[in-house]
Order: sequence, then C-alpha cells, then structure tokens
Amino acid sequence: MANAAAAPQDGLDQTAADTGLDSVVVRFAGDSGDGMQLTGGQFTLSTALAGNDLATFPDFPAEIRAPQGTLFGVSAFQINFGSREINTAGDAPDVLVAMNPAALKVNLAALKPGGLIIADTGAFTKRNLEKAKYAANPLEDGSLGKFDVLAFDISEKTIEAVKPYGLGNKDALRSKNMWTLGLALWMFDRPREPIHDWLKGKFKTKPEIAEANIAALDAGHAYGETAELAGPLKQVHVDPVPSDPGLYRTVTGAEAVSLGLVAGAQLAELPMFFGGYPITPASAILHHLARLKEFDVTTFQAEDEIAAVCAAIGASYAGSLGVTSSSGPGIALKTEAIGLGIMTELPLVIVNSQRGGPSTGLPTKTEQSDLYQAVYGRNGDAPMPVIAASSPGDAFDVAIEACRIAVQYMTPVMLLTDGYIANAAEPWKVPDPASYTPFPAKFLTEKNAQDDDGNATFLPYKRDEKGARPWVKPGTPDLMHRIGGIEKHELTGNIDYSPDNHQRMTDLRKGKVEGIAVPDQEVCLGNTSGKLAVVGWGSTYGPIHRAVDNARRKGLDVSHIHVRHIWPMPANLGELLHGFEHVLVPEMNTGQFKTVLRDQFLVDATPLTKTSGQPFQIAELEEAIGKYFDGVEGNEGGQVLVNDDQLPHLEAGHDDGSLNDTASPQSQEHGS
Repeated sequence: MANAAAAPQDGLDQTAADTGLDSVVVRFAGDSGDGMQLTGGQFTLSTALAGNDLATFPDFPAEIRAPQGTLFGVSAFQINFGSREINTAGDAPDVLVAMNPAALKVNLAALKPGGLIIADTGAFTKRNLEKAKYAANPLEDGSLGKFDVLAFDISEKTIEAVKPYGLGNKDALRSKNMWTLGLALWMFDRPREPIHDWLKGKFKTKPEIAEANIAALDAGHAYGETAELAGPLKQVHVDPVPSDPGLYRTVTGAEAVSLGLVAGAQLAELPMFFGGYPITPASAILHHLARLKEFDVTTFQAEDEIAAVCAAIGASYAGSLGVTSSSGPGIALKTEAIGLGIMTELPLVIVNSQRGGPSTGLPTKTEQSDLYQAVYGRNGDAPMPVIAASSPGDAFDVAIEACRIAVQYMTPVMLLTDGYIANAAEPWKVPDPASYTPFPAKFLTEKNAQDDDGNATFLPYKRDEKGARPWVKPGTPDLMHRIGGIEKHELTGNIDYSPDNHQRMTDLRKGKVEGIAVPDQEVCLGNTSGKLAVVGWGSTYGPIHRAVDNARRKGLDVSHIHVRHIWPMPANLGELLHGFEHVLVPEMNTGQFKTVLRDQFLVDATPLTKTSGQPFQIAELEEAIGKYFDGVEGNEGGQVLVNDDQLPHLEAGHDDGSLNDTASPQSQEHGS
C-alpha cells in the first residue's frame, strides 16, 4: 500500500488504477475478544455488495478464550479483494490493522514492505507490550521504518463516539471493532448502510446497543473523511470485477456444503436426516442445517460421534438420506459405523472438514492429512467413494455429487473439505435449480425374483446394472430381510460365513465402487501434455491456479490439473499424467495423494508438502514450479518450510496468562 500514499490527482479519491493495484489484501488482527472475525465478515459483506471478487481467510486460536493480549490469543481475518478474478486470500497483506501489540508482533512479518500499519495506540500499554514480548514500543523505536504507520488512539475515539449512550469504558471498548470497520469502509469506499441494517437486525430487541455500534462505525468513517492527514491514510476505490449477470451472494464452505446437501436430498426426492456432534471446524454445518427445516431436514445433535453416525445410518435404513459430519478425530470414532454402512450398503454422506492432526492436533488450523483415512482408513476391505471440494463455492456442487453417488450406488460417500474451505468466504453465483438433473431414489415395493418353483420371492442383495442392491423401507409388505454387520449371502442377505461367498461379496463391494461413473479429468489451465503438470486436490486449487497462471504468462510449459474424484479416480487420469515429463503434487500433508497417484498409475509424482496449519502461498508454488525450468538438478519438490510469518514463533513462548487478569468473554451485544 505504499503506492496508495501518493496524493490523489485533481483532488479526487484514488482508484486502484491510480495506485497500480488491481487487488488489495487487508488483514484485521487483534485479541480473540476484539471481534476481528465479525469485523472481517462485515467488511466482506460490504465488499461483495460493491461488486469486487474476493477470498477470505479467518485465522483464530483454538482456545475458547486465550489469555488476553498474548501472542497465542491473536485472532486475524484476511481478505483479498479486487477488480480481477481472485483465487486466494493473498500471500501478504497490503494493510495490517493491529488492535494490540501481540497482533502486530504475530502478523508484522507477513506485511509487504511499504505496507500500511494501522495501530491502536490506546492498547500499546506497558503491560500489553510485556505480554507481546516487546522490550520497547515498536511504534516509537523506529523498528517499523520500512512501513507506513498510522498510529492513533482508537480506544479513546471509540469511547468518545459512544459516550452519548451511557456506556462505561469497558462496554464502550467492545465497540472499537466497529470504529475500525468504519475506518476501513471509508478507506476502500465501501457503503455503511448494509452494516447499519445488520446491526439493527442483530440487536433489534436492544436498539440502544445497535445505535451505539452504529455511532462507533460512523465515527470511524468520519475520521477517515475529515482528518487532515498528510500521512499514509488515503481513500482507494477498487472497481467492480466484470461478472456474468445473475444472483450473487457471499458463501462460506460450510454454508455451501449445507445448501448442497439440501439440494442433493431434494434432487433425490428424499427427506434428509443429519446426525452430528460439535467439533471444529465442522460444527457450522449443523448450525446451518438446523435453520433449513422447511426443506424436510431433520437435525440431531447426538451425545457423541458414534451415536451421530449410527443415527444417520438408521435414518437411511428407514428411507431418508442419512448425513453426518465431523473432522479427523471424529471420523476416527465413526469408522466402525462407517464400515457398517459399507456392509449394509446403505446411502450415507460423511462430510470431513479436515484440520491439523493427529489426535486433537490443531483444531482451528487447516490441513489435508485425512486423505489416507478417507480412502483406506477402515478395517477389512471396505471401499468407499471419496470426493473433494476445491473452494467454498465448489462445495455446493460436490455435496450434490456426493448425494447422487450415495443414492444411485447405495453406498456411503466421504466428502472432504478442510478448515480453510469451511471458514473462508467467496462470491457465489446462485445456480439455476433447473440446471441440475434429478436423481430420484427408487424404493423396492414388490418381490424382485422367483424361486426354483417359479414363485415370487425377495432377494435383498440382488444387484442392478450399477451393482447397487435394492433400497427397501422397513414395513414394506413381504420384503422383510436381515441387515447388520456380519457377512451376508450374496443374494438372500442371510448370514453366510462360507469362504467362497465372502470372496464374492468382497469383490462385489469393490467392483461397485470401482465402477462408479465419474467424469473424465480435465485440465484446469494449460495443455494436456508437456513439461510439468501441477496436480492438486481440495483447497490447494486457488494458489495452484494462480501460480500456474503466473508461470504460463512467463512462457513456462506448465499445466494445472485438479482432481475432484479422489476415489474412484477418473478413468483417463493415468493417461493424462503420463503425457507430462514431470508431475508435482502440492498438498497440505506429507504426500498422501502423491502416494495414491504413484500406486494407481505408476507415475513418478513428486511431492510438495506443507503442514504448518496454513494454506499454500502463491509464491511458494511459483518457486517450486520455477525449479523445473532453471536447469538445477534434484531441486524439484520437497517440504515447504513452516511460514513463520503466519504463526507465532516458538521462541516467543506461551504466555499462561499470569501477566494479566483474564477478561471475561466478550459480549455479543457490542458488535464483537
């Protein structure tokens, strides 16, 4: 944002073109009680209404309420918005809003040289500086010389703005995120009215609280409008991105999955039952679905993960579309029941919102390390389709596809997202419902075979051309049959331990999954053969696509292939990969998809791995791609080093809160 400090021409506000920018990255950072996620979310709403393309990255601590003012209690929200297509939340911020010293210290290294720091001097007290491990105040010691710095007392200005509403200082300070949001709205020429309406709706039973927050918001906006600042604070207008006509809304991955599941159930003409148990970052799916009861959706918060998945299996047995969701640790608990779903051959959709692991791991950080668990992680030969979403918007279509496969092939299906997709937001063009082909579920209502005497009989495991057994609702006359986890006869469903029968049933279950019709793999960007293919899956889509696009603009022979159907994989994928001299597989694990590709296609895939709890940066991928074209032998792939710009340094220690009296959780009533 250093360019943004230039004086506007002819007294006019700057546009992005004036500054040479077609996109801007802003990071809001503060204590986990400062309301940074809410601030970022509402700024995202205004940005979407302004017509910009955008991508967001909420990044917050796992603690319910980390010690106030500490490095490990920092919560951040990053948004990249612009007048061009936006694929990622951005590598490095142009603007960093730091609400306290800890927020500055944790996020400073990520800021671009010449970037703008907006800091609340009211929070830079001696006590807070000590908690952030600062020996001196960085706003005063010259250490921020390579940045533009705008430091003023946001806390004091917020207290002044809400004084007419009779709030004490402690309550007044809970509105300083709204003051900061108002300033940000002015900086980037965003409308305030949608935030006014949102505050009035949120606090409709307490209008005085709504008015106080609106006053703080307007005061921040007015500060930007009227302050005589010769320094770095200037208004920048980013033009809307060209887009196709249609209805647009901002959507997170969790929202898109929820809407897609409902749409899938509607296309299958089935009621939907969702059994879940709270776990980060999957809980939001339960929250969203609970608000969609009018679409014949039943939600059930179970006492544990096992009860949740078993209830969903029971619902499928009864004739509903059973759905459950969790993250890695919860999926591990559900595993035996998932095997039951595979053995009974009932439709079931399992959503895994992956997070850093193993065990409790990194509850609020993203990772792709559950791929082995999804493809292989059950006892016995228990094949199951696996499909992965590549972005928040893509999660809608992937959820529909998971429902289709589950219903048409009578099988559990695992849908992989991750913490980044679940929490991130992007503009989404609401699709035309008529563009989706229905796949109505078919229930057997009469006997489907004849016995040796020519009499009608029922064979519950007699399969159709897809290998799917019939779906029978309990209580259907003359169609009573056994169901359970013990091996069954290949036709009658009666218990059968015989070696030949188990061999046939194992082969039938395997063949059914391997025979699922999935679309041929397409090349997202580039050619169908050449020097280098960068192959990704899941949420790596954005940074890979941008890095490959940048490389191709330099004339490099590189293509981007992104795989949605993880198991079974597209039939043409092996031939496609063998058309490239090199295959690079970036993923946020230690190389799991690389191993699957090697196993299935004998392709010499090279891993590029990252397990820091943060998404790939475009620059990291550009560097890896470039090494294939610089003649340096043996330099391809490898592990991406932990990005210390995105996480607190270990040597900073973990403040246990002994330096402060931990504040009570922040009230929602003040815009936090």
